[in-house]
Amino acid sequence: MKKKVLVFIVAFNAERTIEKVLNRIPAAMAEYETEILVIDDASRDATVARAQQYGQRLDPRFRVTVLGNPGYGGNQKIGYLYAIRHGFDAVALLHGDGQYAPEKLPELVSQLFTQEADAVFGSRMLVAGAALKGGMPLYKWLGNKILTFVQNALLGQRLSEFHSGYRVYRVSALGQLPFILNTRDFHFDTEIIIQLVLARLKIVELPITTYYGDEICHVDGLRYAWDVARTTLVAKLQGLGIYYQRRFDITPADSASLEQNRSNYQSKTAFVSTHSLAIADVPAGASVVDIGCGSGFIASELQRKGCKVIGLDQLDTPPAGVDAYHQFGLDQSEFPLSLADATHVLLLDVIEHAADPEQFMTKLYKACGDNFNLAFIASTGNVAFAPVRLSLLLGGFHYGKRGILDMTHKRLFTFATFAGLFEECGFEVTKVVGVPAPFQLALGDTALARCLSGFNRLLIKLSKGLFAYQIYLLVKPYPSVDYLLERAIQMSGKPQQ
Repeated sequence: MKKKVLVFIVAFNAERTIEKVLNRIPAAMAEYETEILVIDDASRDATVARAQQYGQRLDPRFRVTVLGNPGYGGNQKIGYLYAIRHGFDAVALLHGDGQYAPEKLPELVSQLFTQEADAVFGSRMLVAGAALKGGMPLYKWLGNKILTFVQNALLGQRLSEFHSGYRVYRVSALGQLPFILNTRDFHFDTEIIIQLVLARLKIVELPITTYYGDEICHVDGLRYAWDVARTTLVAKLQGLGIYYQRRFDITPADSASLEQNRSNYQSKTAFVSTHSLAIADVPAGASVVDIGCGSGFIASELQRKGCKVIGLDQLDTPPAGVDAYHQFGLDQSEFPLSLADATHVLLLDVIEHAADPEQFMTKLYKACGDNFNLAFIASTGNVAFAPVRLSLLLGGFHYGKRGILDMTHKRLFTFATFAGLFEECGFEVTKVVGVPAPFQLALGDTALARCLSGFNRLLIKLSKGLFAYQIYLLVKPYPSVDYLLERAIQMSGKPQQ
């Protein structure tokens, strides 16, 4: 059975070129069940009439459909949705001004299928110097190179060009992307590349010739560059848990289930973090209850120190590194075990997920029994961190998939309010530490990351409240009033009434 291919042409004021573009679509595209879709961007000339005339000929080579809708990004949304709803296998994006050669279509489409790619981009930059020889203005060439370099660095890619409008997409891949949420402006092309990258879909590039004729450019170059850079930076910040936009909230098709992944969090044991501080503060041979043990990063390290670790988490199966495991949700009415025999309790980035942290800590206090030497190690994000304050000053407050503004957080804390939570629930705070941002997670274990982390630690010495990314506390339970009364009676020798 033939593959169904939609040749999707976006056109604006292209009455002089649209018929030429249509005529140049190679007869070789008959290898597929091919349809041509022209979407006009509110042209003020006869673009629509010329396209319709072509489609109404007695013997057109391919079926032609002409639609109208204002907005470059909006046009693409309609075109891709049309391809999805009509069961096409591939959709090829072509421009109606003739800047991209229709003769290249068979090769681009063929590569999509033969290389099992999800997208094939025609690149003007793959062959060194070809774009300039083809008439690309020097300022556009430089802008293209600079923007592509920045985008590759931020997204961890090696594309030769992010800014070609000649593309072929596998329709099943488009069905995995929330492209409906993308901008209606020209940087739609950038946003859909980011979505492909986040979904871990396969992108292939092929060289295409560069042609610049007397067509009129309708793109504001400076605004486009700003939009592209800003959008790519937002996607990067979202990956770091600093920002959030629904359009970039994409779960890769090959990702495992939540049960297998256990969480969005990563190990932070290799640098100064709440993880490494907790491991250092728990002595060898300790009896540890790790509440919210997640993937077992810390439990595994503690086992290497000869500690016995009991893990608690909401998932069905235990992680590696625990000697015993209890499935437990923070908002359950009862705590599932006694803490009378434990020496340490870990509450690392946990309490902010409880619907009622005060009630949760009260349950833990009761579970301590008379074990008032029990050490609690707790951490949370510092909502007063300088970047968050700056965001508020500029009118923003953005939750992320992870980090100090994780979307699953139900309570946010400063140093004072976090310490106050424990004090009000019967605990004494014995140690307060400001923790730097995890630059190593963002940049890798590089000299730059280590330098930034060191500078952050210096700033924390000036002001924990302003410059600490996370709050780290050591606390212990105060003896209860019931215990103190009982002890007072025993010490006085007076019989109990």
